[in-house]
Amino acid sequence: MIVDLHNHTPLCRHAVGTPMQYVEAAIESQCQHYGFSDHAPMAFDPHYRMSLELMDTYEAMVQETKEAYAGQIQVLLGYEVDFLQGYMEERVLSRPCDYQIGSVHFLGQWGFDNPEFIGEYKRRDIDAIWQDYFDAIEAMAKTQYFDIVGHLDLMKVFKFLPKKDVRLLAKRALLAIKKANMVVEINTAGFRKPIGEQYPSKLLLEEVANLGIPITFSSDAHAVEHVGQGGEKAIALARALGYRKCAIFSNRERELITF
Repeated sequence: MIVDLHNHTPLCRHAVGTPMQYVEAAIESQCQHYGFSDHAPMAFDPHYRMSLELMDTYEAMVQETKEAYAGQIQVLLGYEVDFLQGYMEERVLSRPCDYQIGSVHFLGQWGFDNPEFIGEYKRRDIDAIWQDYFDAIEAMAKTQYFDIVGHLDLMKVFKFLPKKDVRLLAKRALLAIKKANMVVEINTAGFRKPIGEQYPSKLLLEEVANLGIPITFSSDAHAVEHVGQGGEKAIALARALGYRKCAIFSNRERELITF
């Protein structure tokens, strides 16, 4: 994929490989616009994100990589921010960068995509938690803090799927994303997870396309070998749904480019 905007660094404490190694892998995969969007600081679940004190280090690492590979690839700076009421950092939300990804990884205190807490699925009503998840996505979109929706249907990661039509569960969230003028990423990390498909599903992507919501692409790499994985499948799916352009960002300004 020529655009890959959602990727991590070791500063988040659960990724490996240097930024330059990631970018070299991106160049090899013929990517032209590669973005780092590491897990942003907040006072919750600190073992899976950078600290506030490391933000300058993170930005300097990305800038060094950008300069080192200038002329070969465009390197972009972003943050992936967990949408969790009461915990988001204003110092992150107001930070100058190219783009911000808003993601939902928690319902209350439950980190639903963490295999340590997978047992919680069997203690809850499956449709209720899926609705809670999309309600959180809707609320995130309504803040208008973010440019990109991260892995739109992450709740499916362990294959605990809703009984109700997911399009109905997601309807209000998709309308809020549209109203907020956000972009939905086609995130290929799902191919590496039990669900075995991209985020979001083809069914939800059809709804995204019907609403005219722009897309972008992401491999959500936490290791160098993840860079670009599943890109051909993601591009083929996007084209099958009528997309010919995807989003990149600079200083929070969006541009649509042909892929």
